[in-house]
Amino acid sequence: MQRRGLLGLTGLAMAGRQAEAQSQRQQVDFEAAPLGAPPPGFTVALTGGGPPPRWVVLEDATAPAGPKVLAEISRDRTDTRFPLAVLDGVRARDAALSVRFRAIDGRVDQAAGLVLRYRDARNYYVARANALENNVRLYRVVDGRRIQFAGTDAPVPRDRWQTLGLRVEGERFDVWLDRRALFTATDRTFTNAGQVGVWTKADSLTHFDSFEVEALR
Repeated sequence: MQRRGLLGLTGLAMAGRQAEAQSQRQQVDFEAAPLGAPPPGFTVALTGGGPPPRWVVLEDATAPAGPKVLAEISRDRTDTRFPLAVLDGVRARDAALSVRFRAIDGRVDQAAGLVLRYRDARNYYVARANALENNVRLYRVVDGRRIQFAGTDAPVPRDRWQTLGLRVEGERFDVWLDRRALFTATDRTFTNAGQVGVWTKADSLTHFDSFEVEALR
């Protein structure tokens, strides 16, 4: 699939029925976005406490899709603080998501997450990988409360690019890391279409690149 810069997301910025069309597939690599600024095409949100998130586009020469990446840089240590960057213009009930990430630092956490069926900052699903704990977990966030419903231990190397993937169809969730299937789970909490995005926690300094979205339904 041909890579596209963030500012080339005209195909994603469709409203109403077009935004929910089946088999919509896009990649966001941030190459056309200005350095040091919030990512155009995304809405910033926060679950939990602490100060507002600071999502910006940074330069990282090691990034797989070019030198620009997305990161949340506030480094706030509030443990119950979950910054989100939610992609505008795409809503899906069923989707396959993936993102390349590099966990660089964090004393409280070193997390990278994928968000699906996002209704608002208090209600959504998230699959997250943690380089401090070496595990990958699935959560539902209901009325602002994060509840784990599946997960497994798995190596999540610090300071190395890797790919987190999530596929949701109906009530089935499949999670993988670097093309290795990790686990499957089921949940029926959120059944309607919602937005997609990326997620992190507390003082995590995580670089994100190559955010891919395939809306299945």
